[in-house]
Amino acid sequence: MTVIIAFCANLLVAIAKTVVALVTGSASMMAEAAHSWADAGNEIFLLIADRRSARAKDARHPLGYGREAYVWSLFAAVGIFTAGAVFSVTHGIHELAEPAPVESTNLAYITLGVAFLLEGASFTQAVVQARRNARKADTSVLRLVLGTSDTTLRAVVAEDAAALAGIVVAAAGIRLHEITGKAVWDAVGSIVVGVLLGVVALILIDRNRHFLVGASSTPAIRSRVGRALQEHPDINRVTYLHLEYIGPGRLFLVAEVDLDGDDREEEVARQMRRIEQELEGHDLIETAVLSLSVSDEASLEF
Repeated sequence: MTVIIAFCANLLVAIAKTVVALVTGSASMMAEAAHSWADAGNEIFLLIADRRSARAKDARHPLGYGREAYVWSLFAAVGIFTAGAVFSVTHGIHELAEPAPVESTNLAYITLGVAFLLEGASFTQAVVQARRNARKADTSVLRLVLGTSDTTLRAVVAEDAAALAGIVVAAAGIRLHEITGKAVWDAVGSIVVGVLLGVVALILIDRNRHFLVGASSTPAIRSRVGRALQEHPDINRVTYLHLEYIGPGRLFLVAEVDLDGDDREEEVARQMRRIEQELEGHDLIETAVLSLSVSDEASLEF
């Protein structure tokens, strides 16, 4: 729902900014139009990411399709950089070389004001969700957004925050152009918007790369899962635990455990498979693989 709201807001804003940019001749407004079109296109990638990553695991993908979310979100982040940042900076540099006057500035201010309200509504929706998740994880909103495995939430928060900042920059560039009569300020506004988009894109690219190559869980989640294993009635101790994100909010669990009792090999195998199935029934665990501990291995503390 958050992505759909963001897409609708960006599409409406992109159309309005494009029309006004052509009417006013403002470089900052043109950069903002490119920004909004890039964001609208990126939301489509995020919608694809959500749908494809939600598919159930099968024989070809025994760990599921969760990492599809990071692949498509990476495409979206690259799109922000190429379609938004590069165009905005290039257009701003061109305007510096061949400055042009800005006309109908009131129309530009009205459009930017409406865009700020629409982008603000989308940003608020995303932040509310981020705060809810941050409270559950007992962490700050910023840390949650940067570290969460939910790449869609991070992308929407980052893009909307950049959009709001870009609107302020564009309005300031047009206003300074009005006050000083120098078109350089409008061109500088376009360049600043492009740099802002580039920074956001690089952050999102790095975060998606982090999860694509295999990111471990947070210490808090590791302790939570470790304690749950130790408290299981059939498990005496845990000597090894590996938790790796294989999708938004989905973990691959590998553990070595010492089971209570001294059952026959077949009974132990059945018991371990039953425990694995119990673990996979948890919201966080996509796949669980357990093996027996060696007697001289030290127990882990959680």
